[in-house]
Amino acid sequence: MSAENAVVTTAREGRVLVVTINNPPVNALSQAVRQGLADAVAQAQGDGEIKAVLLVGSGKAFIAGADIREFGKPAMPPSLPDVLMQLESSDKLVIAAIHGPALGGGLEVALSCHYRLAVSGAKLGLPEVQLGLLPGAGGTQRTPRLIGVKAALDLMLSGRHAGAEEALAMGLVDQVAPAGTDARSAGLAYANQLLDDKAPVRRTREAAALADKAAAQAELDAAKAESAKKNRGLFSPGKIIECVQGALDLPFDEGMKNERKLFVQCLESPQRAGLIHAFFAERETAKIPEAKAAAPRALNTIGVVGGGTMGAGITVAALDAGFPVVMVERDDESIARGRANVEKVYDGLIAKGRMTAEKKAAIMARYSGSTDYAALAQVDLVIEAVFEEMGVKKAVFAELDKVCKGGAVIATNTSYLDIDAIAASISRPQDVIGLHFFSPANIMKLLEIVVPAKVSADVVATAFELAKRMKKIPVRAGVCDGFIGNRILAVYREAANYLMEDGASPYQIDEAVREFGYPMGPFQVADLAGGDIGWATRKRKAATRDPKARYVQIADRIAEKGWFGQKTQRGYYLYPQGARIGQQDPEVLAIVDAERQRAGVTPRSFTNEEIMRRYMAAMVNEGANVVREGIALRPLDVDVTFLYGYGFPRFRGGPMKWADMVGLDKILADIREFAKEDALFWKPSPLLVELVEKGENFESLNKAV
Repeated sequence: MSAENAVVTTAREGRVLVVTINNPPVNALSQAVRQGLADAVAQAQGDGEIKAVLLVGSGKAFIAGADIREFGKPAMPPSLPDVLMQLESSDKLVIAAIHGPALGGGLEVALSCHYRLAVSGAKLGLPEVQLGLLPGAGGTQRTPRLIGVKAALDLMLSGRHAGAEEALAMGLVDQVAPAGTDARSAGLAYANQLLDDKAPVRRTREAAALADKAAAQAELDAAKAESAKKNRGLFSPGKIIECVQGALDLPFDEGMKNERKLFVQCLESPQRAGLIHAFFAERETAKIPEAKAAAPRALNTIGVVGGGTMGAGITVAALDAGFPVVMVERDDESIARGRANVEKVYDGLIAKGRMTAEKKAAIMARYSGSTDYAALAQVDLVIEAVFEEMGVKKAVFAELDKVCKGGAVIATNTSYLDIDAIAASISRPQDVIGLHFFSPANIMKLLEIVVPAKVSADVVATAFELAKRMKKIPVRAGVCDGFIGNRILAVYREAANYLMEDGASPYQIDEAVREFGYPMGPFQVADLAGGDIGWATRKRKAATRDPKARYVQIADRIAEKGWFGQKTQRGYYLYPQGARIGQQDPEVLAIVDAERQRAGVTPRSFTNEEIMRRYMAAMVNEGANVVREGIALRPLDVDVTFLYGYGFPRFRGGPMKWADMVGLDKILADIREFAKEDALFWKPSPLLVELVEKGENFESLNKAV
């Protein structure tokens, strides 16, 4: 047996050498693990008594992938592809017994074994695409040979995890052991059975799922067309498809060389930097000062006030996280509608075959509705999700102040309003926090946790605990109009309005923003959200607007006609018969023309690139102000807000990471250039100026918590 403190240990069990990977927490494939695997194979080869090798992971995982601590560092031998060739080439049976995650390089290890057993509950996947990479240790070559082009590309292009039973059905594993089975014992039994049956060595590289070349090519062509639509602008999906084409066209060794070449191209792609940043940033946002200072309060039951779209979405998110939920509405009709809104989500899942009626019934058993605030007397946390108007919110808070037990967390789901003012209106401001969910709240990952001045640290910690249990990505925000996301949105939306009045059509602006990688442009988003919402906000802010600031009235003209977007079948676009995709509207262009004339603007043309320079400069500049004022703790919090709440293209890492990659000096030069036209709007953020003068970037501020 090798040294007990080693990350890979070996033990003789009769004819089987059991090789255990013990590299907590997830048995990542560090250099020591790779060396340990190579040594174990050599040990088995040199011992005539050993007839089979069994690979198992200790703890909760088989192998959950590469060691992220090695990212960006020079590669240390032995390389994983070399170790796996050694494993696969063994003339003794090699068996993987998989429990928990077998992801990325972990699944590639399993694929190079001759037989695979998975314990029910295991998760198998090749998620490299999410980091801008492709499976680089033979995953693109062995997977299609084993399970065919379609299933292999589905795993690699989505990055999703397949359960043990699905893996068995697709041929990724050979046997499934019941949940809770010890992987080592099940693996040993399987290894001995294979030896008794005189099972042959079966190398995945020789598997025959690509034997029908014409059928495989047809599947590949279909996936190529689908991916071109779905992964527009992304680099690594195309390279994964090229690798699989190589698996089809080339001998295995040539296919491996092709995979390595394309893997290196992915490593060097600028998209990789953005995706890696996004990967780490979303794990950093939960690191907040309050979590160090206090533990969360008890969190077992949730109340929700309001059963509209947002209230129902929050209720579903809480039910899905396992909480009992009490919903309060103003009358019986509203509470019936609130319940129906919740059930509609689950009925949709049942219709798609993603949930059973029994599962829905079990979830709804934790839901109760009431028209009496007293029903909230015992909840640990209550979220108000009523109309976005200060008087309405304060009235709800007055009721909650009366009925909620001492120590209950009282949260508001406002998008803009002053939470300090809401907190000050009741007797326990220390218990009040903002929980800004994004619609639909049961699907959107972002949760802006807005921290008012008087709140207790343990309330903030409780909000982050709620986010974790709801599987949300939390971002800590300070109190200001719009917090992080909507405050920055207001500024770049204004930049889009100026571009429209200056000569770009709303349709060209949307096209430029989509080309950049967003799923939708700002005018499409306005139509989706509802033009009446923005109109109400503009009227609310009219009294405090700087009279010297430029104000574009095009949106007001459209709203005055009652064209509020998709819900009224027209806004900036036409939506005939409730269509989801809008058509361009000549009447809107006529309104734009008339407004240009009224404002005395001579229209000029812009390229898509010029549109994006202004759009992004406005976003980054206001992002810098938000960081400078402490509304966001770090630039990465701005990035995560935009990645998860506003459709910012993930491969660009977020607006602040994008700015670092472009160069802050270039962005500052643009802002100064644009300021010649409008010095009030294009005022460089003092933080941006300071960073450029010091030769630093936003990344340098990400360590500061």
